[in-house]
Amino acid sequence: MNAPAVAAANAGAHAEQILAWLGEVPDPEIPVISIVDLGIVRGVRVAADGGCDVTITPTYSGCPAMQVIADAITDALHARGVATVRLHNQLSPAWTTDWMSEAGKAALRGYGIAPPARQVIDTSGLRAGGAALAAVSRRAAPAAPRVACPRCGSTHTEITSQFGSTPCKALYKCLDCREPFDYFKCH
Repeated sequence: MNAPAVAAANAGAHAEQILAWLGEVPDPEIPVISIVDLGIVRGVRVAADGGCDVTITPTYSGCPAMQVIADAITDALHARGVATVRLHNQLSPAWTTDWMSEAGKAALRGYGIAPPARQVIDTSGLRAGGAALAAVSRRAAPAAPRVACPRCGSTHTEITSQFGSTPCKALYKCLDCREPFDYFKCH
């Protein structure tokens, strides 16, 4: 996961504290994972005027939850005394499931949702030192991932539908324990 850029300032709360507060804000569609662990929060900066700038990236273009997330960020920071909250939407680079934290993936698994089964960005071809994000190549359409059942751990699973309860999930079933489950698709 790309850790959010954190720059502390002298006025008001420090960016690290604000990031911790935002780590308590759940994703509205999957409340077991925070917006920080999901990788939506890209940056936190405390400005000289004491205001807070938060940069967020939607999980996909047109995500219907972004306004709810923006409101939750503003409400959480106002509740903790941050008077001025400025939200910035950053669309490039596009969000990827690679930005999810390991804690977030574990929370998904514990909730019964299989986390992404592979990394999306292929970093094997990057030049040593100073490689730009533009140099990152995406893998050519790989075979379907081996998705482990979040209930029994078996990889003897199969896809039932490319579309699950939200656009970012697919529906799978375990052929061992026979239970259906959501899989958070790699993006």
